[in-house]
Amino acid sequence: MELQWPLILFTSFLAASAGVFGAQGVYALKDKGQKAQTPALFISLILLIIGGIAVFLHLQHWERIFNGFGNPTSGITQELVAIVVMVIIMVIYFVYIRRTAGEIKIPKWVAILAIVVSVVLAAVCAHSYMMPSRPAWDGIVQLLSVVGAACGFGPAVVAALSKSNRKSGIWNKLEGCGDDAYADDEGEADKPLNERVPFIGAIVNAVCTVAYLIYLCTIGSIFTQVPYYFDPVGPTRGINDVTSVSAFSGDAMTYSVCALLLVIVGVITAYMGKKSDNWKTWGAATALVVLIGAIVLRVVFYVLGISVFAFFDV
Repeated sequence: MELQWPLILFTSFLAASAGVFGAQGVYALKDKGQKAQTPALFISLILLIIGGIAVFLHLQHWERIFNGFGNPTSGITQELVAIVVMVIIMVIYFVYIRRTAGEIKIPKWVAILAIVVSVVLAAVCAHSYMMPSRPAWDGIVQLLSVVGAACGFGPAVVAALSKSNRKSGIWNKLEGCGDDAYADDEGEADKPLNERVPFIGAIVNAVCTVAYLIYLCTIGSIFTQVPYYFDPVGPTRGINDVTSVSAFSGDAMTYSVCALLLVIVGVITAYMGKKSDNWKTWGAATALVVLIGAIVLRVVFYVLGISVFAFFDV
């Protein structure tokens, strides 16, 4: 299937945005990561905007996008609802950041809402593609692979930001506190969370990715190979070779191997961050590797996105 790069970037960046916002909620539940909250919120918003711009590039007539919102069961409507809800909670989140300037205190219910809406957004983005006609897209592990990418990306970003040694600048002004805010805070209070959450997130991402690749190795059996069809040039030639419909065969092999290697590297970089507590370096590296891996996995998603109906010339 032809690669749809706008949709690949849309799904990947929305998962990244959800991952960052959800990780903020996890840290907020423990009253940790104060230095990370404001920059992480804006990073999440920027990633959300990038994903939104990407999906518009997919539309030949973007002004007609509103025609699809009339059906509440359509994927595009559900994605829009999830995005709007997430933006609303982001606004509420920012209001509490401003109210508690100098010592950020996010209410537990707001933190829980941030986590829930982040998981829902990532899941809805993946669920929009699930359809029986395309076996590579229809498995629940496809949905989990997107949620896994969010789990791998977000905590790494928040961990990196929580170790930053910012003493002044735009973030302090947005929080409504002075230039000396966090001057003596080196992020040591966040060390236990930094040790666990990003590393667990990287492992979750790796497990979900491997599970999806394994599933993609089994979808060939779902197709029924037709021995012949109406082709005057090759009347006995099969419509397609089902042996090529696998994660580690044909055009998908290179991308699948790259996706597998990238999640392994992501676990290694997260482990190095956990071991050294140098999340400014290893957190950024983990986030970058996870994002690239998520994009590569979506390429595999499209390469193997063959419709079962094509085998019946429909």
